[in-house]
Amino acid sequence: MVSINGVTVSFGGYDLFDNVSFLINPKDRIGLAGKNGAGKSTMLKILAGFQIPTKGEVSRPKDCKIGYLPQDMTHQHGRTVYEETESAFEEIKQLQAKLAGINHQLETRTDYETDAYMQLIQDLTDINERLNMIGVDNTEEEIEKVLIGLGFNRNQFHMQTSEFSGGWRMRIELAKLLLQKPDVLMLDEPTNHLDIEAIQWLEEVMEVFPGAVVLISHDKTFLDTVTKRTIEIVNQKIYDYKTNYSHYLVLRQERKQQQENAQKNQQKMIDQTEMLIDKFRAKASKSAMAQSLIKKLDRLDRVEVDDMDTASVRFRFPPPAHSGKIVITAENAGKTYGDKHIFSGANFIITKGEKIGLVGRNGEGKSTMMKMIADKIKYDGTIQLGHNILMGYFEQDQEEKIDLDKTVFETIDELAVGDVRRQVRSLLGSFLFGGDDIDKKVKVLSGGERGRLALCKLLLEPYNLLLLDEPTNHLDIKSKEVLKQSLIDYEGTLVMVSHDRDFMTGMCDRLFEFRDGNVKEYLCDIKEFMEIRKVQRLNELDLDKSGVKAVPVAEKKQAVASDFEAQEQKKIQTQLTSQIKKSEEEIERLELEIKNLDAKLAVPATYDELSKDPNFFNSYNKLKKELELAMAKWEDLSSKLV
Repeated sequence: MVSINGVTVSFGGYDLFDNVSFLINPKDRIGLAGKNGAGKSTMLKILAGFQIPTKGEVSRPKDCKIGYLPQDMTHQHGRTVYEETESAFEEIKQLQAKLAGINHQLETRTDYETDAYMQLIQDLTDINERLNMIGVDNTEEEIEKVLIGLGFNRNQFHMQTSEFSGGWRMRIELAKLLLQKPDVLMLDEPTNHLDIEAIQWLEEVMEVFPGAVVLISHDKTFLDTVTKRTIEIVNQKIYDYKTNYSHYLVLRQERKQQQENAQKNQQKMIDQTEMLIDKFRAKASKSAMAQSLIKKLDRLDRVEVDDMDTASVRFRFPPPAHSGKIVITAENAGKTYGDKHIFSGANFIITKGEKIGLVGRNGEGKSTMMKMIADKIKYDGTIQLGHNILMGYFEQDQEEKIDLDKTVFETIDELAVGDVRRQVRSLLGSFLFGGDDIDKKVKVLSGGERGRLALCKLLLEPYNLLLLDEPTNHLDIKSKEVLKQSLIDYEGTLVMVSHDRDFMTGMCDRLFEFRDGNVKEYLCDIKEFMEIRKVQRLNELDLDKSGVKAVPVAEKKQAVASDFEAQEQKKIQTQLTSQIKKSEEEIERLELEIKNLDAKLAVPATYDELSKDPNFFNSYNKLKKELELAMAKWEDLSSKLV
């Protein structure tokens, strides 16, 4: 579908890619991987046709339609959400106009046998096929379905796009792309600003999307769910893995080990050759041989070990200060902005050492609750902190609240006290600020660097309560994993908002869901919660409004659990079938070896020759014993197969 042939991209004498080639096939699900700065976003722009390579070419079929969602974009204003989304069907209007023109010509022309007339008929067929694929009869239904899936409610359809944040306007652009149904969909960090439910909905859309998908994401779960192929960009080259992100990491480590082994073996050969050169060079009769060996080394293609991105944040939270057993008590807590009701009636108690996750759709009140606990805003009801609570608060836009005119070092040094003051440089080094980086002004840092600096500030005090609102924004996958392990090891109390399911998995003791103005507690992990919400979404999202009675959550959880059991049983059966097949192959192999030996023993001359070997009959009897064991194993496995 899209062919990349010998592409090279150079910037100021430096090659970002050097002669790379690969093919995007129909229905491919590709994730681009590589360290920051490797060129993932540049590759996506080249594939989408927004950037021209220095050398090489990108070939696309004439009728191939590309949909591209960049990380940063300029948004058009002056239209409502619905009107802006409806603009995705501009192609339909153009095709319908062409169709009307062709039909008029077919009615008036009489040159039925000419090539021009036959071309009109072909154009008519092509346009009708495209219109059928896009779907012209249900555009309103499609718009509503996509907008609701991305988190908009019907009341927002007729609001101006300028009233929404950048994250929500990005959703409108994504909605337009999905409605256009391109042949190849290229997405650069599509899960940024999406809540968990919208991400899960997008995953379901990607499963049935008829075209190819190429994406960049720092959401490991999203990558594993959507992608079936991973293209890694490293050292100006690409490596193509026919697998998802998690398995790619395993294969990549194996590849690096192979490269290191090959490099060691080659270096050993080089050392030996150089030793021979030195030895032969001293002898006139061997000088020609020495020159030959020198030329051999000059022609040698040296094995290189790929420069993997090993840099990642590394830190541990300091031991928390002692606190009382009860950390937070909320009674009838709620928040209203003017006439807008966010939520009410929140009642809960959080005890020492608990790790609590706040989940729910965007705009339902998660960040508002964090501000209420931190006493940053006024609210209804009461929220009381326990005895001797020392609270650290990481706000969602924390990196934007750092003084832009201070240096990295000044930002931390001014807040550090006591022994920490002497460890500022080491602390900054743990967050990848080394060398001259610590003297950079905050205003020149990237979003990811500012996020790391904001996290670094949390290590300056022995906080026993951490409030973290989207702490993984702008962090790469490896840094997320380090932060996750640090939080798991953290001995204090944690209240966290995150839309990253992999980050939240195995982290939280309890979840509080903010939904439809209420706060509900779940005693489960994020994975089980998402299964519950998926069932509820499929059966209830529009049933609430139509008055249809929904199935109780308890029954749905039981159904989900039964489904898990069925899947697990199916997995076990599949494994047994595979083991039985291998066992049968082993039996066939042993029987064939024994049969061949029996045939040889049946010939007197061969028997006499074989019997002279004292180890022959030991090996023969060993084969028979192995066959007995293999048969016993096969019988045991077969008895377990349902």
